[in-house]
Formats: sequence, structure tokens, C-alpha cells
Amino acid sequence: MQRVMIREQLFEKIRALLEMIKFSHTIFAFPFALFGVVLACLAGGALPGFAQVFWICVAMVGARSGAMGLNRLIDAKIDADNPRTAERHIPAGKVTRAEAWLFILGSLTIFLLAAWMLNPLCFSLAPVAIGLFVLYAYCKRFSHFAHLVLGLCLAAAPVGAYIALRGSLGWPIVALALAVLFWVAGFDIFYALQDYEFDVARGLHSIPSRLGLEKSFLLVRIFHGLMLLFLLLVLPGSGLGWIYFSGVLVVAGLLLYEHSLVSPDDLSQLDAAFFNMNGYISVTIFLFALVDAVV
Repeated sequence: MQRVMIREQLFEKIRALLEMIKFSHTIFAFPFALFGVVLACLAGGALPGFAQVFWICVAMVGARSGAMGLNRLIDAKIDADNPRTAERHIPAGKVTRAEAWLFILGSLTIFLLAAWMLNPLCFSLAPVAIGLFVLYAYCKRFSHFAHLVLGLCLAAAPVGAYIALRGSLGWPIVALALAVLFWVAGFDIFYALQDYEFDVARGLHSIPSRLGLEKSFLLVRIFHGLMLLFLLLVLPGSGLGWIYFSGVLVVAGLLLYEHSLVSPDDLSQLDAAFFNMNGYISVTIFLFALVDAVV
């Protein structure tokens, strides 16, 4: 009976930790990491081994989990003061700071192990990625460019996957990374709209608190336009063709729909725009690229 209780408590704590980092939102970046695998295969003309793909996936999950854990831990006091985030796991006492630290260290250890298993260049670049995770967590305290730093963090996913297989960089993966950077920065600005009044009152830095709602919406449109441009610029030298191009058109339609859901006067559909549509966008572009590469 005691073992059953201990096991249930352990499962409950694991579930709380995964909820704390929004583990299900890994879907945002994961397809782009696999897109990086597709581009590396097209550039090298050979399929990766199972072990390589496995360690790329492990690195992706470990990096994102550690990064989200750091963000939740570093922002715990701010989250406690914000009515929207006061019930997050650390401020609400569902996860202790010690438990969060153990989770973060475990996740980043897994990330470093996976990078070491892939190749020396990946391992040597892994601390740079961790530095970006820490920078993002603190960025809102001193810079309005936190959204771009987050975009840079997620852009590292396809780049890391490409380097793991090729050991170098090429234009298509750089273009894809830039597309991810502007895509993430754009939807993170959308997400920050929820905390506009709180950020202004507390003196926290964000694009909305700096530019206001109307100009922030305009900037998101520009960023997502740049995303589409760089998705198209993946084509030269990549080996992808009309199927992938069709996927970019579908993504353009999804972005238009996402932008139709929210306005400066109505943020009621923000969750649908942020969570649902961005998951569809990342999966869609990866699947079209994969099908194009196979065909």
C-alpha cells in the first residue's frame, strides 16, 4: 500500500513538472527540428541513422524542458504578482524551487549528453544554447527584445539538427532558422499582449509595453511576413520544389487566419491563435517538406 502511494505521488509530481513547462507545446519547435533533418538529408544525399535521429529528438526535448523550467523558476516572483500567472506551479506551491532546480539540471544534463552523442561541434555549441535560455529568462527586465531572443532560442532547433548530421551550415538551414526566429518573435509578441497593463505598471520590458497595442500588431504582421519570405528562401539550394512551395502557401493561409482571430480591441481568441494555430503551422510546413523530399 505504501509503495502504491509513493508511486502515485511520484507520478503526480512528474505530471506537475510537465504541466509547469507546458510539455505539450513542444509541438511548436519539434517539427522544425525534424525539418532541419530533412534539409540535412537533402544536402548530404544520405538518410540519417536511427541513433542520430533519436539523439536529435532527445536533445530537443531536453533543451526545451530545461529552458522552460529556467523561465518558470526565474520568473516565479513576477508570476506570483501577476493575476494571470499567479496559479502557475511554482507561485502556487505545486512545485517547489528545489524540485524545479532538479528538473532543470536533469533536463540540461540530458541535453548535453545528447549533444555529446551527436558530434563534437554540437557539444561545444550546447553551452551557447544554454546561455541563450538564461538570457531570455532575464531579458524582460532590461530589454524590449526578449521576443527576438526567444525566437533565436527556438531557431537553434533546426540548426542543431542540421549540424548534428552535416557538421556544418548551409544557406537553406540559415533561411529556415530566420523563418523560425521571426515566427516565434511574432507569436510571442501576441502572447505578451495579455500582460500589457501589468508590464507597463511594473516597468517590465516587452514590445507591447514599448510600442503599444496598435504598433505591436503591425510589427507582428511584419515579422510573420518575413517568416514567409524566409520559408520561400529555403528553396534555393535545398532540393525542395513545388510541394514545399504549396506548403508555404498553406502556412500563409494559416497565418492570415491566426491574425483574423485577434485585434487590439479583442484578445478573447488569443489562446486559439497562440496554441492551436502555431501547432498547425509547424506541423504543416514540416509535412510538406518531408513529402517533397520523399517524392
